[in-house]
Amino acid sequence: MAQRISVVDFVRLSLELNLFFLRIMKEHSFFLEAGFLSKDADLTRQADQFREQFDALLREAVRLANRNVSRVVLASGEVVTDKTLRAEQKTIELSGIPIDTELTSEELGLEPGTPDPRLENSVANLNQRAIALTQELIQFKSRILNQVLNCTLFTNNFPLLIDHIRREAILFVDQLQRLQRREQIDLTQEIIAEKAFWDRIMKEHSQFIAHLLDPTEVDLIDTANDFAALFNSLQDRVQRVEESFIARLLLGGLIREETRATREIRDFKARATEGLLACQIKSIIIPLLGDHTLREANHFLRILTNPRSLL
Repeated sequence: MAQRISVVDFVRLSLELNLFFLRIMKEHSFFLEAGFLSKDADLTRQADQFREQFDALLREAVRLANRNVSRVVLASGEVVTDKTLRAEQKTIELSGIPIDTELTSEELGLEPGTPDPRLENSVANLNQRAIALTQELIQFKSRILNQVLNCTLFTNNFPLLIDHIRREAILFVDQLQRLQRREQIDLTQEIIAEKAFWDRIMKEHSQFIAHLLDPTEVDLIDTANDFAALFNSLQDRVQRVEESFIARLLLGGLIREETRATREIRDFKARATEGLLACQIKSIIIPLLGDHTLREANHFLRILTNPRSLL
């Protein structure tokens, strides 16, 4: 029988997961909303409703999280970065879609602390509502992807991007459900699984960046393609680790290599986001997408450099 996590760890891990992923989910909803044509107003409306509902859940998570989450997570740059507020403000200007920037300011003011076990029921309730809403979003993303692949819907989002954000939503639900069961993880297995998942995400981020840059941005495109090849190689190697007990003995060296690669792509995304905000890069990348991918790299880097923060 699997070990159960303590109430204190349940509160902390749940709130940290929600702080990261609820913002990711609301931004997925925004990217979908911004990508539809005017003829598909009903889909735009549905995506907008998802964005507002995730905003409401994130606002609740932020209220519960103050002084109840770890310094490691708040300092990682996965919740918000020093660019998030500016990226949102510029994205509002460019898209005309409202974004709750006050919520971002509240997140920037979050303080770490020892979790209060009395929050257990409130956090479990938040988790359950986040699971239900994210499952609805997964179904919405699946319908959109199927319509795009069947050539009955056009959107400015790549089919791979829709599948990509669907996989992230599925991961969020899976991890929340495990927390709801109070299951303790096997740290080695979890690191391997997280690495396999985020290697693919980092690879696809690089591919999206390369294809959304203006063709004249040759150096940036080459750099993005290099990162795609690097993370494709790392993804292939971790799959072999998953399949071989002996290869697991080499996991430490692979994690060190992974950490270097993730720091490098994190720094690339940070520079690119600043370049987008300064209007120094020609592309069809909205600034919030740059910051979004930066936070995901920060999340992965925190897992690699502080694996015990998963416990």
